[in-house]
Amino acid sequence: MSELSLPRAGSLPARLLRLYVGLAGYGAGIGLLVHSGLGLDPWEVFHQGMSIRTGWSMGLCINLVGALVLLLWIPLRQRPGLGTISNVLVVGTCADATMALVPAPSFWVVKWAFLLGGIVCIAAASGLYIGAGFGPGPRDGLMTGLHRLGLSIRVARTLVELTVLAVGWLLGGTVGVGTIVFALTIGPTTQFFMKALRADPSRTY
Repeated sequence: MSELSLPRAGSLPARLLRLYVGLAGYGAGIGLLVHSGLGLDPWEVFHQGMSIRTGWSMGLCINLVGALVLLLWIPLRQRPGLGTISNVLVVGTCADATMALVPAPSFWVVKWAFLLGGIVCIAAASGLYIGAGFGPGPRDGLMTGLHRLGLSIRVARTLVELTVLAVGWLLGGTVGVGTIVFALTIGPTTQFFMKALRADPSRTY
């Protein structure tokens, strides 16, 4: 493809490309984490637990929870953007597609490769969709909404994620070494990709 045919950086087509590649990549990363079987991040523990209890696909649970979380935005006076709505529709769908198309590994080395690959995929995807500037995901917006009520971002995120982790674990979601690895690595990895992709998180709020 010639350079002239590529969308200009910062143009609407380029931002839309970043948004949807990022959201699809985020869903793919979730699918890799699930197939690793080593443990999930708190929200995915909850989504998987919900999937186990309802019999619905995990991707459907991701999308439904995202839509329900959006309802909490109303009293918090948060305004969704295109990225927020797209997040509800795309991430879970791509997670289901990844889990359907990519076979779960049997060997522990490959399981670890799936875990680490999923973390990198989610971090890079976050840099893409955040940098697109079309609004935060439903769960991120919940954190910032609670922050507006007086809670620090750290306290709001900790309370919410510990709650969904505990409920998800009780529902049967997978908590393991991968949960710890995700918690320790996702922040630095996401920061790396946000700098590399020149993503400005302030644009999403």
